[in-house]
Amino acid sequence: MRLQRFSKAVSVAVVAALALGACGGGSESPDSAATNTSITANGTEPQNPLLPANTNEVGGGRIMDLLFEGLLSYDADGKTVNEIAESIETTDSQNYTITLKDGKTFTNGEPVTASSFVDAWNFGAAAKNAQLNSYFFESIKGYDEVSAEGATVDTMSGLKVVDDKTFTVELNQPESDWPLRLGYTAFYPLPSEAFEDPAAFGENPVGNGPYMLAGDDAWQHEVQIELVANPDYTGTRVPQNDGVTFKFYSSYDAAYADLQADNLDVLDQMPAAAQKTFKSDLGEGRYSEKPTAQNQTITIPGYLDEFSGEAGALRRQAISMAINRQEIADVIFTGSRQPAADFTAPVIEGFDTDLAGSEVLEYNPERAKELWDEAEAISPWPEGKAFTIGYNADGDHKEWVDAVCNALKNNLGVDAQGKAYSTFKELRSDATAKTLSGAIRTGWQADYPSLYNFLGPLYATGAGSNDGDYSSQAFDDLLAQALAAPTAEEGAVIFNQAQEVLLEDLPVVPLWYQVAQTGWSNNVTDVETGWNGVPVYYNIARK
Repeated sequence: MRLQRFSKAVSVAVVAALALGACGGGSESPDSAATNTSITANGTEPQNPLLPANTNEVGGGRIMDLLFEGLLSYDADGKTVNEIAESIETTDSQNYTITLKDGKTFTNGEPVTASSFVDAWNFGAAAKNAQLNSYFFESIKGYDEVSAEGATVDTMSGLKVVDDKTFTVELNQPESDWPLRLGYTAFYPLPSEAFEDPAAFGENPVGNGPYMLAGDDAWQHEVQIELVANPDYTGTRVPQNDGVTFKFYSSYDAAYADLQADNLDVLDQMPAAAQKTFKSDLGEGRYSEKPTAQNQTITIPGYLDEFSGEAGALRRQAISMAINRQEIADVIFTGSRQPAADFTAPVIEGFDTDLAGSEVLEYNPERAKELWDEAEAISPWPEGKAFTIGYNADGDHKEWVDAVCNALKNNLGVDAQGKAYSTFKELRSDATAKTLSGAIRTGWQADYPSLYNFLGPLYATGAGSNDGDYSSQAFDDLLAQALAAPTAEEGAVIFNQAQEVLLEDLPVVPLWYQVAQTGWSNNVTDVETGWNGVPVYYNIARK
């Protein structure tokens, strides 16, 4: 889902006949008669109002995952767990029958029915609603008709409500990993009131998850959002606290200072300035480090003239080979980053370090300068123009961006500069509007455990998180072939062939894989980081 956003050993098998069994229900909410046991955590102001199909970044995503619940959820190891789904059945990986559990409701008392899902998915897919996650529904038959510009049809023919507890889904083709996606934000259900005034609903959403908004003024924009435990929740993610308040910080340094003073309970990333000291600062038992399904990249928009055509391709390669990833990982991140060898993450099943063309991700300053000079001979770099890398100042990226810019200056002779945006929201706004004047730092935190989730949402033609406006028919065709593979294992082989196309084109420059560094206060226990780098907030308890 999510743009980092920033943003597990994961083992999920997808078989042709998939029947997901029901999992255990919830237990009673924490004792509210005692002292309030709510916790605080760092966050960022969501880019958009909180609608499932329009939330594709980490600030909004972590909130949505607590306010809503889908057919499935993902446990801390990335395995699927049935939530609203009683079963998801298929005999051909193309036609699915989905049966819902009884007794599920939204926090306004409205029952969660088959229509709650079908209506939400149709709303998310329809072009007239302009939802950022609309492409997540492209596999469903009829998506092309509802998503076309000027479309008058707004319901996909592949979705059918059978009764209140049953609906069917017909895909355009068999897809090896489609069921894995159903725990992602875009596939959450919506109550009927959401469609009456979507913008207003997004400011005060009514969900069906383990938490709910604390009240009408729970979301104080640019300050915090306060969630409280949902007393009627009956799923598997039972809150062990009374609520979660996400505090929106202007920098990780400020959040870290609050963590040290026990004014913040959970911080999901250690600031650059504390990389060498946070373990001794916090002490044993107050931090963890865990490889997760996250990576960091630099996106160079394809709509920039100096990065198009043959000269642009050479410049992309030169920039990639001019960056000493290992040195930055060692010096700035004290070894907590792993230089990238592909566009996904090592914790995802099917990951392969032996991709043709991956040498373009290796540090080779001599070859980098040769490539840059070749590009100059074809089309000279604009006189007086700096190569900029945009980053959000509230995300603690300045130090490594400066290091990359220095490498480009020294190895390529180009004027490279960091371009600070005050907030992640501002950065994402320019990226989404396709109005970037230079490169930006980007990253991805997986929505569900699949290679496809690192590829389709980011690089498929027209995908909602395709910030660089990249388009390749060869890449798109390989994605389609991989999805149609009879097994996830066979699909992974083809997904990696698609990555080899990306290594030729370099729509982004992969930098490194993330290690989640989580810290917590003296006031809480049972802090665990999930497979995707997000703390498991509902399990955290106050002492």
